[in-house]
Amino acid sequence: MVYPHKYPTPTGNCAHALIEMLREDLSHLAARTPHELMRSWEVVHRAWVGEAHLRHLLHREETRWPGYYYRSDYPNLDDAKWRVFVNSRYDRNADSYWSLMTRPYRDLITG
Repeated sequence: MVYPHKYPTPTGNCAHALIEMLREDLSHLAARTPHELMRSWEVVHRAWVGEAHLRHLLHREETRWPGYYYRSDYPNLDDAKWRVFVNSRYDRNADSYWSLMTRPYRDLITG
């Protein structure tokens, strides 16, 4: 599934707008020393991780682990549909930069 630049929920649209504002601010970062440069890149990388995490959360149409991740528009746990791994790929040369897909759940730790 490829996500367009707009999300299907008001929350997603708001989050997307805030990320766009953050990206604009990040483009103005500057550093005077190697240490500041390192810190600036850390912030840029954290923004990438935050955006990926947000896209994964919005991709799931469910509440997962109630109390930890709650979606008011999908308040129930849905293992039948969402007991899967969600993977993403970023490709800046693609029409829509982010693609998200689900992979079957595999129990990696057996007891």
